[in-house]
Order: sequence, then C-alpha cells, then structure tokens
Amino acid sequence: MFSFFKRFKKPADAPAGTPAEEAADAVAQDEALHEPEAPEALHTPAEPLRHATPPVTPAQPVEPGTPEPAPVTPSMPSTPSIAAQPTADAPPPPAPEPQPYWQGRTASQWKREPVVEDTAEIVPPPAPDPGAKKTWLSRLKHGLSKTSSSLTGIFVGAKIDEDLYEELETALLISDAGVDATEFLLEALREKVRAERLTDAMQVKIALRALLVDLLKPLEKSLMLGRAQPLVMMITGVNGAGKTTSIGKLAKHLQRFHQSVLLAAGDTFRAAAREQLTVWGERNNVTVVSQESGDAAAVIYDAVGAARARKIDVMMADTAGRLPTQLHLMEELRKVRRVIAKAMPDAPHEVLLVIDANTGQNALAQVKAFDDALGLTGLIVTKLDGTAKGGILAAIARQRPIPVYFIGVGEKVEDLQPFSAEEFADALLG
Repeated sequence: MFSFFKRFKKPADAPAGTPAEEAADAVAQDEALHEPEAPEALHTPAEPLRHATPPVTPAQPVEPGTPEPAPVTPSMPSTPSIAAQPTADAPPPPAPEPQPYWQGRTASQWKREPVVEDTAEIVPPPAPDPGAKKTWLSRLKHGLSKTSSSLTGIFVGAKIDEDLYEELETALLISDAGVDATEFLLEALREKVRAERLTDAMQVKIALRALLVDLLKPLEKSLMLGRAQPLVMMITGVNGAGKTTSIGKLAKHLQRFHQSVLLAAGDTFRAAAREQLTVWGERNNVTVVSQESGDAAAVIYDAVGAARARKIDVMMADTAGRLPTQLHLMEELRKVRRVIAKAMPDAPHEVLLVIDANTGQNALAQVKAFDDALGLTGLIVTKLDGTAKGGILAAIARQRPIPVYFIGVGEKVEDLQPFSAEEFADALLG
C-alpha cells in the first residue's frame, strides 16, 4: 500500500506542471484506484490437490532502484548454496523434477489451502439375522408358491422333448416373465441341453435355475451408505405401490447400521400421506419434515437443508403417487429433482421406484417411464407375498436392468430385505 501511494504522490517542492499534464496525472490516478484487484487462486475441495494448477501472480509495480526480491518457496527446507566447478567428465545434470502442486503460491495461500483426504467410509448393507432370514425366505417361497409349483411340476417324470419346452414356455409367460425373457431363457436352455448332453429332466431344471440366476444377477446390487452426508434418496412410484410403507421399513433397516435418518413428507396430495409417514417416524424415532399444505418441492428442499444442518446420514423424500401417463405430474417430479439439486449440488444420490409385483407387465412399463423421466438408480419390489408371480423381475432384467435394492414379502418391518438372485431363483424353482 505504501508503494501504491508513493507512486502517484508528487513532492511538495516539485514544480507545477501544465494543465494537460495535471489532467493526465489525475486520469492515471483514477484508473489505478478503480482497477479491480486480481483474485487469489483458491483451491476448491471438488478438485484434488495433486491436479491443481499454480496461480498466475500479477506483476506488481517496482520502484526504480529497488533490488528484485528473491523467490520464496513455502514449506520447503532451506539448503545451503554450494558452487561446484564443472569437470570434464562430470555427468550430465539430472532432469528437472515435476513442479509440486504448491509451487509458486504465497505463504498466505498455502495456509488457507485445505488438505483433501479420501477418508469417506463406505458402509455395506447390514447382514440379516439368521433366524429372521430363514423366516423371510420361507415367506418368499410361500408368496411365489403358485409360480414355483407350476414350473417345478413340469419336470416331474418328464422327457426332454419339444412338449417339455412348450410347457416351460407357457409357465414362464403365465409367471409374467414376458415374451422377450421367455424366448431368451428357452433358447439358452436348448443350447445348454445340447452342449452338456443332458438326458434327465431334473438336470434340465438345474440348468434352468442357473440360467435364471445369470439373468437376475445384474439386478443384485447393494445400497452403499456413507457416500455423502446426507445421502439423499428420492422415492417415487404409482398410487398404491407402497412407497410410504417402504420408506418406514427402510428407515428401520438403515438404523440397524447406526444411520441417522430424516424423512420428508413430499406427498402433499393424498389426504393421509403425511399422517402415515408421521406414524412411521414415531415408530422408528425419526424426525419427519412436513407441512399441512404446500408445494412438495419446497417441503423436500427444507428437509435437505435440515438434514445438512443436523449432520443426518440419510434423508428420504416421499413423493405423491402418479401414473406415467399423467404428464403434468411427471413434470412435477422432474421439478422436485431439480430443486433437490439446488439444495445439494450432487443430490439426489438415489432415485428409487417402488413397484407392485402384482401389476405384472405393467410394472415393466412403469420402470421404463420413470427411468426415462428421472434416471432411476434402483427399485423396491413390494407385495411378493400376495398373488405375485415373480417373473416380472426376469422381464426387467432383460429389458431395463435397473438394480433391485429390496423386495418385500409382508407388512412387517423385517419383511423388507435385500434382493438376492440365488434366493429368488431358489424360491421360483425350489
């Protein structure tokens, strides 16, 4: 600052210049005073330090006769300067080392720079209790018993001929597997029977199970926790699919991993939606952000802000049920997603669709429509304990392989469990 004023201050005993010279001096002083300062190059946590680019320091005015200061390298140990006389057989000087990422920064910049360390812990999904898992598997088999009996009954005392393949085709179509998945499985089964020279019907059943597992395996993916705080999850689905109930069960499921949860009552259309979610919140001792009347996007926006302020681990946002054909309501979902991104730039981290397994091939149409509108990251399949036939998962795996995080087989909290291709294939062909 001292040199700045010294540059433009005229000595008291200096002779007065001409009016033109005084006007030029005034313009120069005014431009210097209003010249914006060059912003300091600050590092943002979004980019790793090792890729940072050294800032360009603007040239500073230097007084005539002032010696040029020596360059300062922050945080570098000083080493004595030793002058060595070159010799004839001296080795060539080594290649210059890559410039460190902090080279050229001032001491004040160096102190402000945060050190970014990848210390985020990714928490795997919880391991279920063996007793509860056994009970849940029995419920899953009971729910899929109709499909299982129709499929397994075909192989009892059957011959490997064209009639067997026709009966399998009918059973798969009835189980809601769809034409595409059915043709894929039968074609692969025929090839496997020829390649392995299978002669027994039970061997064909085992081969069909292996093919079904391979088809469903891409849907088997765990919900990874700890990627962000909060981990924002947006729950969508059609009317009556079980969104609110699934949110309550999932909140209890996450608490087993010591995850703090906050819920947002974004379903502002259904009369009892807010009260139903509040009941689940009281049951699980979870805070619910809601408004008696208001815009769904505004409610969820406030919930994201509250979750960030309270250091909540997981924030789940409920949304109103809607059909994919209701274009104005689908546009509202896109608005909710945009508002969440404004509240937290990298959110929502998960966009889950809850589908009712009893709707058959209509569930596949829902998956396609919601995925095209929102970009789904996962599915929750509910009501597999009713009249569901189970083959819809094969159709989804064939045409839109979006991960199935959880499947539900009942109304109890423990009836919502992670999806396993092996367990599901056993329930269908056990």
